[in-house]
Order: sequence, then structure tokens, then C-alpha cells
Amino acid sequence: MHDKPLLKSIGELLRRRHGSSHRTRQAAPDGFALDAMTVAGFTAGTLGPEDEARLADEVAQLLPHHWDLPTKSVEALTPLVDHLGGQQELMAWLDGHPGRPRLIARIYVLLGHLDQYSEDPAVLAAVRHARAQDPYPVGLRGYLTPETNDETLGGLAFRIEELLGDNREQDATALALTTADWLRRAARNAETSSADLREMGELMDHMHQDISEAAPPS
Repeated sequence: MHDKPLLKSIGELLRRRHGSSHRTRQAAPDGFALDAMTVAGFTAGTLGPEDEARLADEVAQLLPHHWDLPTKSVEALTPLVDHLGGQQELMAWLDGHPGRPRLIARIYVLLGHLDQYSEDPAVLAAVRHARAQDPYPVGLRGYLTPETNDETLGGLAFRIEELLGDNREQDATALALTTADWLRRAARNAETSSADLREMGELMDHMHQDISEAAPPS
């Protein structure tokens, strides 16, 4: 993963997203929880590589359910995040494990940026201009809000996470890639350019590349 998306300030990656109070997510798998002893072994530095890779995969599976996780899983996940140093460090750790952990980490970094840009006037102006040319681009119909406002990008982030929570990983990846591509094109074609907008376009280009590289062959 490129350093820039991870190191840029993106706020809380695991937080309630736009629209989440209005939809019902699929609950976390019954009986599926992080093992506190395994997490303790990881934080103590005694966990072997294979067990650490298995732990990373379990964390990646549970992240889309972070609002309805069993209490034991929350209690086990918290010391892991604290040990790593925070949520961005959690994503960096997951990114170090190929397969589902890397893909989920890169998608979550994108979601964090979508939330960050939700209320950015320059980004919203570029999105409005893009939608004036094509209100519902291919791949985004059914996901975009009718009006372009501060819920548009956060709403896309929520829908991507919702697909992950419904075990539709391929659909979530496709929507993430489509969203990143749409935003990089919106930045490129904006009526009024700026350094921040160009940076957003470059960032979306990096995110599209990172997620493409992490995604399994279709």
C-alpha cells in the first residue's frame, strides 16, 4: 500500500457512517469471535506466523460487523488495536497479510477518505459538476443519493461496508473501485481546480491501484 493514503489524517476508520441508522446490517456470524488467548499471544509477541495470519483473517472478517460484534470480540479486538497503536496501524498490520486482510484494509482506508471528503466544498463541487454530465454513472446507479450533498460520499462508504457485512466481498470491491475511479475523474474534470482537489484525485488513483492489486482475480 502506498504510504500516503495510510499516513494522511483520515480520522476514525471504524465509526458509524452516514445512513447506518436507517438500514439493517446482517449480524456477525453466530459463534464467530476472536479468541482472547490468541490476541494475548499476539500482543505478547509469542504468536507464530501462521497463527498471526489466521488472526488477521479473522479480524478482517469481523470488521464489517464492528457495530454488532459480540461483546467478547470487542473485548478481544480492543487490546489488539491498542497494541498496534490505533486504527490506522491496525490497517497497516492487516495490509501486511495477503488475501482478505489486505483487501479489507485497503477498502477501509478508502472508506475513511470518503468520510473525510463528505463535507469538503471543493470535492462536492467537483462531484456536482461530474453528476451534471452523468447523474448516475455505470456501477453507481442505486448507490448514489439523488442529491449531491454531505451524505453522498459517506453514503457510498456505508454501502461498500454494508456489502462487506452481507458477505458480498466481490460486489463491495467492485463498488470501491468504481467509486475511486469516479472521484479521480471528477477531480480531473472539475470546473475549478486546486491543489487540494488535485491531491484528492491523485489519492483516489493510488487507492484504485492499491485495491486492484489486493483484489483476487475475477
